[in-house]
Amino acid sequence: MGAAILDALIGTMSPLIPAIIGGSMLKLLAMVLEMTGVLEKGSSTLTILTVAGDGAFFFLPLMVAASAAVKFKTNMSLAIAIAGVLVHPSFIELMARAAEGEQVTFALVPVTAVKYTYTVIPALVMTWCLSYIEGWVDRITPAVTKNFLKPMLIVLIAAPLAILFIGPVGIWIGTAISGLVYTVHDYLGWLSVAIMGALWPLLVMTGMHRVFTPTIIQTIAETGKEGMVMPSEIGANLSLGGSSLAVAWRTRNPELRQTALAAAASAIMAGISEPALYGVALRLKRPLIASLISGFVCGAVAGMAGLASHSMAAPGLFTSVQFFDPANPMTIAWVFGVMALSVVLSFVLTLVMGFEDIPVESPASRAEPVQPVATSQAQAGL
Repeated sequence: MGAAILDALIGTMSPLIPAIIGGSMLKLLAMVLEMTGVLEKGSSTLTILTVAGDGAFFFLPLMVAASAAVKFKTNMSLAIAIAGVLVHPSFIELMARAAEGEQVTFALVPVTAVKYTYTVIPALVMTWCLSYIEGWVDRITPAVTKNFLKPMLIVLIAAPLAILFIGPVGIWIGTAISGLVYTVHDYLGWLSVAIMGALWPLLVMTGMHRVFTPTIIQTIAETGKEGMVMPSEIGANLSLGGSSLAVAWRTRNPELRQTALAAAASAIMAGISEPALYGVALRLKRPLIASLISGFVCGAVAGMAGLASHSMAAPGLFTSVQFFDPANPMTIAWVFGVMALSVVLSFVLTLVMGFEDIPVESPASRAEPVQPVATSQAQAGL
């Protein structure tokens, strides 16, 4: 069961790696141009660059649906159409009103407020369900009405299923994890930061990491800092970057090396870990395990050092300033120390554990086979 789920996730995300890496590198470029003063904050050029980089992440459900449709052998256009419901501006606005307490229902059934942009699992599960719904609807639809009735029934069944059940289940599980994590933090202290450092890539992979956002924002607003989730992300993000560097160092596959180098730069510099997670760690498996171990160790160090974030940005080298505490100058040393440890430890662990390299495709294997032309057909063509 677990192997099948992992195979579905890898098979769906692998074709999306170029878009994810391209978007992350554009976001990194925008961040560098703003930090160096080349572009002013709020300028139209910077905004367009940021949006261009964020597009692949914002509309990730659409890309996941398209790729999953190929994996599950179902209709791609219907999968994209149903995923499009989840990121439609009107639906996003409706979910925002639901989050503020407005009663939202569909056919008298309450709708849970869920934010689907930037997520993977809801669209993936929805497309898997679609592969069964499509076959069932095809069997019950009269042949004379299949052209218009079949797609209508599929969307009518699948879209509410995603909105009423698939999305809310993920949110309920994530909310329970969030509540449990902060409760455990009160009792375990630094150990909870270590556990979160190991779990964070898995939460990102399922999209459940977003349930922590409201709590982080509220904690920073009330106390001025957050000292559990944000410090754990230092080790989690940069460990994925270190593992990617090790893969780039060891692999004999030029394409994988380029992917790993770009993913490492994105994770280490900007804290954008999705390229490293989906493009390297998840595909090769052992680098993911190395990252989880490193994330645990570095989370423990960050927790014992008492690091806390004073704002909310993906922890990376460019955003390390959010952890600086003017009242405690030593936080500067601790932050850079944890970052260095994350990269080095995950790098070494990945080299020690090894990984199954992706073989290089020869030009002959990439070429399409040439079909022989029958003599009669050739003569007819002439």
